[in-house]
Amino acid sequence: MKTKAAVAKRGLVNLLWERMAKGSFWINKLKSWLWIFIRSVLICGISFIILYPIMIKVMIAIKDPIDMYDATVVWIPKHFTLENFKVVIEALNYPKILLNTVLLSGVVMFLQTFSCVLAGYGFSRIKFRGSGLLFGCVIFTILVPPQTIMIPTYLQYKNFDILGIVSFIQGQPLSLINSYWPFIISSALGMGLKTGLFVYIFRQFFRGIPLELEEAALVDGSGTFGTFTKIILPNAIPSVITVTLFSFVWQWNDSYFTGLILNDAKVMSSMMSTAAAQIFFYLTPPGEWVKPDPLYLSMIQNTAVLMAILPLIIMYLFVQRHFVESMERSGMVG
Repeated sequence: MKTKAAVAKRGLVNLLWERMAKGSFWINKLKSWLWIFIRSVLICGISFIILYPIMIKVMIAIKDPIDMYDATVVWIPKHFTLENFKVVIEALNYPKILLNTVLLSGVVMFLQTFSCVLAGYGFSRIKFRGSGLLFGCVIFTILVPPQTIMIPTYLQYKNFDILGIVSFIQGQPLSLINSYWPFIISSALGMGLKTGLFVYIFRQFFRGIPLELEEAALVDGSGTFGTFTKIILPNAIPSVITVTLFSFVWQWNDSYFTGLILNDAKVMSSMMSTAAAQIFFYLTPPGEWVKPDPLYLSMIQNTAVLMAILPLIIMYLFVQRHFVESMERSGMVG
C-alpha cells in the first residue's frame, strides 16, 4: 500500500511539474510574441516619422500644379510631371552648385580627417605635461556655440595675414571672404566644423588598440611614422569611415559658416538660403510685376529642398553598410 501511495504521489508531482512547465512555456512564448509586436510597432513608427517628410517632398515634386488645387489628390498625383525638377535646375544653376558642393565637401572631408587622425593619435599615445588640459580645450570646442566666435572668425579671414608677411608684400591684408580658402585652411589646421568631436572619436579608438602592436613593430625596426601608417591606420578604418562621412555630410549641410564666408550662392546650403528669391525672379516674366502663384512657388521650393538632400540619400544607399559596420566597430573599440 505504501509503495502504491508513493508511486501515486510521485505521479501527481510529475503531473504538476509538467503542467507548470507547459504553463511557463506558453507564458514565455506570449512574452516573446508581445516583445516582437512592440518592437515592430516602434520600428515602423520611427521609420514612418523619419521617412514621412521625404515621401511628402517626393510626392509634391512630381505633381502638376493642377493637382495642388485638387482636394482629392493627397499622395499619388493624377498628373505626373518632371517639370518642377527642370525649373529648379535652370533657376538655381543646379549642376554648377552640385559640383561646387561635392568638391568643397570632399576637400574639407579629406583635410579634416587627416588633421584629426594625427591629433587623435597624438593625444592617445603621447603624454606630456598639460596634455590633459590641452585635450580638455579640444573637448571644450564642442560646447562653444559658433555664434560666439562669429565676429572673430569673419575678421580673421576678412583681414587675413600671416605674421605680417602678406601686409609687407602687398601693403594690406588679404581678404578671403567669398572664397573657399577659409574652409580649406580651417580643416587643414584642425579648426574646422566639429573638429573636436572627430579628434575625440579618433583618440578613443586609438586607446583601444593594444600597445603591444606598436612595440612589436618597433622591435622589428619600424619607425614611428611607419608604425602609424602600416599598423595603426589600417586598424583604424572603422573610425576613419565614420569621421569622413560625418565630415562630408556636416559640411554639405552647413549653412552657418557658408552664409558667413560666402556672399554668393556657390554651394548647396547657401543656395537654399536664397532659393526663394532666385525662383521668384525666374518665374516672374521680365518687365512685368505679375507675381507667380504662391502654391506653385512653394512647390518649386519644395523640389529644390528635395534636390539638395537627394545626393546625400543616394550616397547613403551605397555606403550605409560600411557606415553601420564602422559605427559598431568603433563603438566596441572606443
